[in-house]
Amino acid sequence: MSAADRELIIRLHLEAMGSEPDRVEPLRADGSARRLYRLWSGDRSLIGVVNDDVPENRAFLSFSRHFRNEGLAVPEVFAQNAEATAYLEEDLGNETLFDALSAQRPDSGDVPKAIQSAYEAVVRELPRFQVTAGRGIDDSVCYPRSSFDRQSMFWDLNYFKYYFLKLAGIPFHEQHLENDFDSLTGWLLEAPGGFFLYRDFQSRNIMLKDGKPWFIDYQGGRRGALQYDLASLLYDSKADLPADFRMHLRTVYLEALREILPGQDESFDRAFPGFVLMRILQAMGAYGFRGFYERKEHFLQSVPYAIRDLESLLSEAVFPVEFPELKAALHRIIGSSRLREIATVDLPLTVEIRSFSYGKGLPVDRSGHVGGFVFDCRVLPDPGRDQGFARLTGEDRDMVAWLERHDDIHSFMARVRDMITQMVRGYQKRKFTHLPIAFGGAGGQHRSVYCASALTRSLERIPGIKVNLRHRDIPEFESK
Repeated sequence: MSAADRELIIRLHLEAMGSEPDRVEPLRADGSARRLYRLWSGDRSLIGVVNDDVPENRAFLSFSRHFRNEGLAVPEVFAQNAEATAYLEEDLGNETLFDALSAQRPDSGDVPKAIQSAYEAVVRELPRFQVTAGRGIDDSVCYPRSSFDRQSMFWDLNYFKYYFLKLAGIPFHEQHLENDFDSLTGWLLEAPGGFFLYRDFQSRNIMLKDGKPWFIDYQGGRRGALQYDLASLLYDSKADLPADFRMHLRTVYLEALREILPGQDESFDRAFPGFVLMRILQAMGAYGFRGFYERKEHFLQSVPYAIRDLESLLSEAVFPVEFPELKAALHRIIGSSRLREIATVDLPLTVEIRSFSYGKGLPVDRSGHVGGFVFDCRVLPDPGRDQGFARLTGEDRDMVAWLERHDDIHSFMARVRDMITQMVRGYQKRKFTHLPIAFGGAGGQHRSVYCASALTRSLERIPGIKVNLRHRDIPEFESK
């Protein structure tokens, strides 16, 4: 702590509270140039903030006053100096939502009930920031721009390009990538805007005090679309929220939004994947800047999580615009062993097992790994020639019994299990998170279904992996 900082915050405490603090403790401010201190006076504590970025401070102070007046759970500001380089605010404690999630989460990766409730409370409050309170903010203090416009989006995209793609050694064509940035931003700017965009709405910027969420670090707020903030929370990489919980929170958010702003569901859903992508790229740019450029290696621990989010997004989302060069670069990231192994985290491996009919084409894997296996079950004994099996599948008891009377089935599956078990161990070691495996047959009903189900049962016994089974060409079949 510098002597100047100490003198400044002690003077503010004297002016606000009528006495000097008993003691002052420096606090860590990850990823920020602000200097934070806890000032104690008896049993009461306040937080002192010293920051040379005056426009940023003015935005925070203005938003704080407005949100407090609107009844939102933000820290009270008790004092500020005339130059707006320092202020004292309410002490909300030490526990962020991310801290609570990390401390209470079991090894299974499930989100505990208490933390689920906290997240639900957070997403219910978000529309109040964006819409109700957002209507009255002073746009003139928004910093560094008054809206999340094309210029702001390009700042984020170039942040990703120069601090992640280039420093990670991912090749790309400069002009083609710029063209894709134009296409992406043009599409996102079609989404309804003019709402308050919190900008960094993520689990480390939400404090838990007496079990209730409190909100901090909204000084980068500006006008923008609704989708960005929800994307920031749900795709907060290191929080690593399960996909089904993300979908649940999205539903809870939209229910809360409808109460104050009906009719947004369709436009929200249409643009949401694009804002998820934008947020992931912004975060990866930050990881690259802090990790590759500033050599703060703990920021790189989030890279594998972001890669997995990218992988999931590109495999599931439908984008109405084309950005081929950007997608090619993202697939190179997804396929990079070096980037997956850059951190010490252990991410679970998901094995996608499919059965299918060759007559209807090979299964499509959109994960970006360009890997996995396809096994041709047409070499195995064929029950399809027996009309008594026509209505059965490879899951039915009589069908299983018939197949397992043949030695060819057992030898085939033994070799498959040995090979896949070796691959699973290798994927886990290299921190790959997705392994597609498919079994094909003439009709995708008997042999392929049996083999896919048998391998699923075998792999489910291996710790640290999740197995998803689907019989593609038996739509009525209840698969796992």
